[in-house]
Amino acid sequence: MVYRFRVILDAQDDVFRDIEILEESTLEDFHNSIVNAFGFDGNEMAAFYISDDEWNQGEEISQFDLGEDLDSVRLMNETTLDSVVSKNQRKLIYVYDFLSMWTFLIELADIAEIEDGRDYPNLMYVHGQIPTDAPDKEFVADKNEYDDDDDSDLDLDNFDDLSYDDIWN
Repeated sequence: MVYRFRVILDAQDDVFRDIEILEESTLEDFHNSIVNAFGFDGNEMAAFYISDDEWNQGEEISQFDLGEDLDSVRLMNETTLDSVVSKNQRKLIYVYDFLSMWTFLIELADIAEIEDGRDYPNLMYVHGQIPTDAPDKEFVADKNEYDDDDDSDLDLDNFDDLSYDDIWN
């Protein structure tokens, strides 16, 4: 089977590419297709994130294992598309270049039969020009239970006068 994806740059202007790729391809293959489709040089690190329907970032699938802990990290070159994408799990987030934070929203549009004579991956459609610089990102944390704490008894302008317990506890 062939997965047909729409890969959308998370920006104000409409910039997207439609890519079809074989379901048993790895996420590394898909990463290379995205890099080529958007004209990047491919020299920057990237990662995929499984996403829910509201585009909340979930589990990371990394290009390289940079961790030192014992937990294994899912890697692009070991993870096939059909293991993370399905009719029920249609969305991924892709981040290219962690300094610039090129962010793409990816949605599975269709699952189709393989067409004889067609090479995959296949760039089906191109819309919009990618900007020179990555769009600005606004990182806003969700409000948590500690946001309403009243710390008015602490004089943060006079930090040197605080004891160890005031600072760390």
